[in-house]
Amino acid sequence: MLAALKPGKVLGLFGARRTGKTILMGEIMSEMNNKKILLVHGENLDVSEILSSQRSAVLKKFVSGYDFLFIDEAQKIPNIGANLKLLVDTISDVGVFVTGSSTFDLHRNIGEPLTGRGTYFNLFPFAQTEVRENFLQSKENLEDHLIYGLYPQVVLAENSGEKIEVLESIKNGYLLKDILALDNLKDSLFIINLLRLLAFQIGNDVSLNELAGTLRVNRKTVERYLELLQKCFIIFSHQGFSRNLRKEISKSPRYYFWDNGIRNAVIANYNRLQLRDDVGRLWENYCIAERLKMNHYSGKVCNYYFWRTYDQKEIDFIEESGGTLTGFEFKWSARKTKVPDEFLKTYENSSVTIITPENYLEFIA
Repeated sequence: MLAALKPGKVLGLFGARRTGKTILMGEIMSEMNNKKILLVHGENLDVSEILSSQRSAVLKKFVSGYDFLFIDEAQKIPNIGANLKLLVDTISDVGVFVTGSSTFDLHRNIGEPLTGRGTYFNLFPFAQTEVRENFLQSKENLEDHLIYGLYPQVVLAENSGEKIEVLESIKNGYLLKDILALDNLKDSLFIINLLRLLAFQIGNDVSLNELAGTLRVNRKTVERYLELLQKCFIIFSHQGFSRNLRKEISKSPRYYFWDNGIRNAVIANYNRLQLRDDVGRLWENYCIAERLKMNHYSGKVCNYYFWRTYDQKEIDFIEESGGTLTGFEFKWSARKTKVPDEFLKTYENSSVTIITPENYLEFIA
């Protein structure tokens, strides 16, 4: 990441609150020896006024004498994209580093004006590859990861009570605050109800019309909130894969949570696994989210899908990379699972692997 921070360029770091963006920014600053850095926060009204002025003379005076401008929570600044474009275009010897807890405003207001001038990274809750656990510790802590997730403060908490306290704080404070701040939304109860419905449908196709009917709103409202939830790094989605078979289902998406702990906080269920009836959903959500984190951090580019036919044959997760299809089925128990022959015969050179607690570390780390 440090290599992408250059004069005349903008480096953007996006991620949910409490994932460590500010800490990472501080570490990057500590490695920039002999560089003059101006650090500001987007919530500071004076800073916001200057960085939304669209006046080159004001911007030049603001960064005069500095090598780099660091902006924390940049999405709080109106019209930030156009102003950063003006800054790097007119002051080519200054580099900019911005963080934001939502890509909604930053990618919309920074990405388009800064085409060719910016590099962007996402920061998620801890990935399994970042947690300092040996093989035995990973096995011992797997249940906690499935229940409480991998937000940094959760992982560092000393007991289950502290973990729950952190998750409730994120759910009731930062999570809703960020979403409601986008487009001046007000209905926090609607957001929680929508997330609850998604939490119970992990691994299943989601009908947006059914969601709209249950929540008593129109489909466009559901689509709008789902977009916001994805932009705030709460959920992500996959579409069904379909190319050759008429009976393949591809219209309805599936939704997953970036963090199991947030999913369980939404439904207020922190029970141990032996007391739950949703272990399969927790396992599938955890494995897919961890796989996406690992691929993102390693720079592996893939298209992601699930596969299902009208006669109930399915594969939970498919990666398409380099013209090859690789499928994965997630099973908490190690019972024998039959891979759909139809998929393997239809798509030549494809493969399907069963992921269980016995081999999952090879899949996510």
